[in-house]
Amino acid sequence: MVIDAVSFYLFALMVLGGGILTITRRNAVHSAISLIVSLLGVAGLYLLQGAEFLFAVQIVLYVGGIMLLFLFVIMLVNLDMAAKERQFNHQWLVALVAVALVGAQTGYFLIRGQGAFRIADAGGIAPPSALGNTEILADALFSKYLLPFELVSVLLLVAVVGSVVMAKKRI
Repeated sequence: MVIDAVSFYLFALMVLGGGILTITRRNAVHSAISLIVSLLGVAGLYLLQGAEFLFAVQIVLYVGGIMLLFLFVIMLVNLDMAAKERQFNHQWLVALVAVALVGAQTGYFLIRGQGAFRIADAGGIAPPSALGNTEILADALFSKYLLPFELVSVLLLVAVVGSVVMAKKRI
């Protein structure tokens, strides 16, 4: 019991400390390393919750794959030249609308309280003792949450195509 509490506080400290260092470091490589520490802390929290599959995905996909890609991009991009370019495109109205929407959503959840977070009964899913952690996740993801899953995949595809188009214009 004590080891769980100590582990939780250690992983939480890794997440918070890594997050704070990620946004406060001036060196992009140091920020990326701090983000790796934060992602490792999140993986540890998944492990403490008994979500071994999410732990493994967090380590392999995010820490191993995505952060390695970030580090390669950081090292290949000329950051001195990028720092001299104009950083903002003055879309303050769009930003204010987005902030207002997020503020309204946060206010709604604060006013409604715990009732706003009610989850519908997942009928048809076997009890947790009959299925493993991965099977429960896959069943929920591909039945109840199929539309959001597909929308996120389309959004990621659009982001990749957009980044390729933007990179091609610069070359």
